[in-house]
Amino acid sequence: MSVEEKRGLIERGNKELSIRRQCELVGVRRSNWYYTPAEVSEETLRLMNRVDEIFTEYPFYGSRRIREALRREGFGVGREWVQGCMRQMGLRAIYPRGNMSKRQPGHKIYPYLLTDREIIRPNQVWASDITYLRLRRGFVYLVAIMDWYSRYVLSWRISNAMDVSFCREALEEALGKGRPEIFNSDQGSQFTSNDFTGILLDKEIAISMDGRGRAFDNIFTERLWRSVKYEEVYLKDYEVCRDAREGLEKYFSFYNNRRYHQSLEYKTPYEVHFGVPYGNE
Repeated sequence: MSVEEKRGLIERGNKELSIRRQCELVGVRRSNWYYTPAEVSEETLRLMNRVDEIFTEYPFYGSRRIREALRREGFGVGREWVQGCMRQMGLRAIYPRGNMSKRQPGHKIYPYLLTDREIIRPNQVWASDITYLRLRRGFVYLVAIMDWYSRYVLSWRISNAMDVSFCREALEEALGKGRPEIFNSDQGSQFTSNDFTGILLDKEIAISMDGRGRAFDNIFTERLWRSVKYEEVYLKDYEVCRDAREGLEKYFSFYNNRRYHQSLEYKTPYEVHFGVPYGNE
């Protein structure tokens, strides 16, 4: 039964049961229920998509430079609009700056543990981040969990809201494949939530969070987003969430198993992570 058919069962299901429980009963991930893209005007969406393109090409651009780039293309927007747009899209310029992730008062912030640490093996450090993913009629967010040493993408999810649930689902799937010594993320409320950090603490995994104003604390996931967008998203121009999900399923399979990385001496993430060529395990 397809995800869409299971969604139909939930829509017709017992209204006394929570969506989460109904998803469990029919075997569909809860994040799949929330695949309806965020609705914005066509003009706003066009601007957001252009901001995403500019930022992906020039990840060191902050709001001032992006506003200037838009102005020269005929878009009359102010810096405050660009700042709000970047916050909504989860974009953070790669240069020393104040942290633009939305922190939640009361959530514990953990120190950055990776300064001068040599990463020498798989499952030593995992990292996670969230990025904006455009659709023709809206947008969704993509979260991924990656092994730093091998660049292997352990899991990913898409959602129409930057909440903790789809991040937690990605973490739970990744932990079904292994266990890192250290887990690194930014200080966003999704990753500082007790629902997320509690899973890591229960498994005695050390938690590391990017420092405020630090430029390259999570650089490998930033590079992953650049590859995903240039090699998949911008080429395919997804119509709806189902297209995005199917496209990303194929892309991450290619990325892990068939894409040769110069930084890995032209090996694939799979080969580095598992120590054998894909298909020879």
